Amino acid sequence: MTDTALMPVDKLKVAANADEPVQFRAPPHNIEAEQALLGAILVNNEAIDRVLGFLEPIHFYDPLHAQIFETASTLIQAGKKATPITLKTFFENAEPIDADLTVPDYLVRLASHATTIINTHDYARTVYDLATRRRLILVGEDMVNSAYDSPVDYPPEKQIETAESSLYELAEQGKYGQGFLNFSTALTQAVDMANNARMRGDRLSGLPTGLTDLDNMMGGLQPSDLIILAGRPSMGKTALATNIATNVASQKRIMRLQQDPNAPIEDAVVGFFSLEMSAEQLAARILSEQAEIPSNKIRRGQIDEEEMKRLIMASQALSVAPLFIDQTGGITIAQLAARARKLKRQNGLDLLIVDYIQLLSGSPGKSSQGRVQEVTEITTGLKALCKELEIPIIALSQLSRQVEQREDKRPQLSDLRESGSIEQDADVVLFVYREQYYIERLEPNPQDVEAHLKWQQDLERVQGIGEVIIGKQRHGPTGTVRLSFTGEFTRFDNLDTNHPLAGSRD
Repeated sequence: MTDTALMPVDKLKVAANADEPVQFRAPPHNIEAEQALLGAILVNNEAIDRVLGFLEPIHFYDPLHAQIFETASTLIQAGKKATPITLKTFFENAEPIDADLTVPDYLVRLASHATTIINTHDYARTVYDLATRRRLILVGEDMVNSAYDSPVDYPPEKQIETAESSLYELAEQGKYGQGFLNFSTALTQAVDMANNARMRGDRLSGLPTGLTDLDNMMGGLQPSDLIILAGRPSMGKTALATNIATNVASQKRIMRLQQDPNAPIEDAVVGFFSLEMSAEQLAARILSEQAEIPSNKIRRGQIDEEEMKRLIMASQALSVAPLFIDQTGGITIAQLAARARKLKRQNGLDLLIVDYIQLLSGSPGKSSQGRVQEVTEITTGLKALCKELEIPIIALSQLSRQVEQREDKRPQLSDLRESGSIEQDADVVLFVYREQYYIERLEPNPQDVEAHLKWQQDLERVQGIGEVIIGKQRHGPTGTVRLSFTGEFTRFDNLDTNHPLAGSRD
């Protein structure tokens, strides 16, 4: 007698069910839907126009159906007729389906049993959805197999990343779009946008940044826009991004009230991917800006009782702001997109900020092709995410060192680092520039009184001034917006109207 008490649990299950037949589940499929679709196409070739936007031969479960669809679509796109007679030539030597049915006869049967083409799209969606479910099963099987038999150099984190990448790729394939949009519909949307801006009173069609001159130049942050915010180190890219984030997250949304006067006023939801700094460091910078306490004093604990009160008040005000921070470093564009979708689904999302592009990575395939191809995938993915979520995305970017070699160190589009795709995919390119940073480093010998006096005058002229250079804007002017900058609080703000440089444009 076998001592089952010492057998593993899974062995016990096998022993208990040894006499039961093993049940095998066939992958999801619908042969009848495939037949109805192919029959409709063979009867009326115009039916294929309704499905070619998303359906491919690989989506058919039956290999013969995939071959028939591919052959028929090739003929139709070549301007020829696809009927059982014209397709017969391509299947005369095909292996019979059974002893009594050849493939040419099967084509005649498909056409004779065809239903109306009205349901063609529904049949095609059924075939497509079932193919997607089969792909999901394969992804799941790959996950299980890699978890069971993973090599030593393939850690769980890498397995998760591969699975996420596979799911993201599958999700992207499902976006076959809505096709052509009637121009009258597009016109209505454009008029509604203009009317909303007029009704709001601030004349902005997008999300206000809180920086008046910048908003006047851009009309606010426009939905579906990819905005590149670039600059050399220490220019204040992250400072400007956090300023905009807190301004957006703490100001009341009025646009929703124009659509529904009874709707509650809600703050805009901001997602911030901080790939370089931790959430704690980012929060400390924002606190410094809002409480107007130097960040180095906060870090060192060198604050008095009055400053501590301001810090607590600022913290309480910010704690209710819908600002979400993801501090994960080195994530892929696929992971970023998945997390952004989740945030939008669970909390809503009005603005996404990524700090910064060069710290993102692409898929393993693109990474092996070089950094230029990888950055291209990243910027293309960010632009696609803008359109999918219908939100503006501000993505920070480093600039190449060639800026430092020029006498005029104001950046330009050619300075964007690593890939021309950044300039190409961006709807808006903003450069942050502070002349004060460079002048401070040119201090002459104090003994040279004349030179030192001129240096002091030059420094005083640009003291506390930051420039945002709009190098590209698809739907607006380019030029320069000047802002005030307080370095000890890492804070950009509107420039005083009485300042000699206020309101100036290049």
